Amino acid sequence: MMAGRSVSSSLSGETPDKPARSTRSGHAVPAKRVARSASSRNGAPSGSRRVARSASSGTHTAHESGRTARSVASGAVHTPHTAVDIDTVAASHAEQSMAASQPRKRRGSVRSVFAAAGDAVARRRSAKQARAQVKKPRIVEERTGATSPGAFVDANNLPSEDVVAKTLQETAGTIGVATRPKVVDFAARQKEQRKANTRRIAARVAVVCAAMAAVIALVWLLFFSPVLRLEPNNISASGANEWVSNEQIMAIAKRQAGKSLLVVSDGAVEQQLSQIPGVSSATAEKKFPNGLHVSVTAQRPAAMLKEPSGSTMTAVDSKARKLNAVNGAAQSVQGIPVIEVDNVGKALSRRAVQSALVILDALPESMRNAIVKVQANTQDSIMTQLDNGISIVWGDDSDLKLKMAIVDKIMNDPNVIGDKKQINVSATARPIIKGEF
Repeated sequence: MMAGRSVSSSLSGETPDKPARSTRSGHAVPAKRVARSASSRNGAPSGSRRVARSASSGTHTAHESGRTARSVASGAVHTPHTAVDIDTVAASHAEQSMAASQPRKRRGSVRSVFAAAGDAVARRRSAKQARAQVKKPRIVEERTGATSPGAFVDANNLPSEDVVAKTLQETAGTIGVATRPKVVDFAARQKEQRKANTRRIAARVAVVCAAMAAVIALVWLLFFSPVLRLEPNNISASGANEWVSNEQIMAIAKRQAGKSLLVVSDGAVEQQLSQIPGVSSATAEKKFPNGLHVSVTAQRPAAMLKEPSGSTMTAVDSKARKLNAVNGAAQSVQGIPVIEVDNVGKALSRRAVQSALVILDALPESMRNAIVKVQANTQDSIMTQLDNGISIVWGDDSDLKLKMAIVDKIMNDPNVIGDKKQINVSATARPIIKGEF
């Protein structure tokens, strides 16, 4: 028993896993370890290892290998009184390896059969999966050339549409990825372009004509139609007096009659009225649709003050107040006495000018219209010259009514005036008549 353990330990170098019984002595010998050691020495460790595994599995081949191993082990194991023969054990292992090679060949044939069966099952499975894919709805359509080389292509998955028509349809659209130029009929295109240009020009001409017609109609309505036309009977005036009469105001305002109220110049009416001496204010107001109202504020000026360097005259009243300034060449200043002064402002502050204004304002219109010159050097030597050459020395502005009565009696009596050219009434008690100054 001890000898058997030492032999197996020396052959394999390991502890025996399962004891085997010897037919001769009945001692337990580790058959698996002996088989592995013998096969390792003969250069076939894998074969002996497979034989030992077959012996443990319980198949027919394993039983035969086990009996061979046990017989080798029983022959190799000796009693404590015998020695181990190494050559005998090596020969036994060689025979064991030859015997184990036959089951290995059988196993190779079995493996090839199973491999063929597996391939057949795999092919059936792939065919079944392909049929299942055909029945599934196609969500994304793949192109034919998208499969890898050597892959299975199912004819049912191939697109049925016309590739040429699809290509033409895709390339005939707007410029995108790649477009194909369309075939253009240039003659038809030019004809269509000419028609379009003609229509465009006709539309523009029509729009221009319509705009012009609308403008003409509007102009006629606003400026020439009787809707806004100023009629003479629709003109009214206020502020007239004995100096500026209503007829004089209406004569100026009626110059705008017959015009559209839009072009009636109310400023022109006011300017013309302000040129009347004594008119301190004048306003013209339009009354739509076809009326005009003129309002003035005026009084008779006592005299017109004229500066040597100026072309205008200033109308003043008897209280030395300015009324308005008018053009010196205007016809409206005729019949109004004119006093020549160096400065209007300074002259109005002088006592002599103030006395002259009082005298001139008190004179009758017949005498006022005949005055051609007025001198006011001092307040006691105020003198007026008439158009008939007779000069009247008034002195100051006291006793005007008496002085005017004396002057009127002398001038209207030829026997008294004769060929005399000067009447001095500065002293009412003793009037003086002279032939010359």
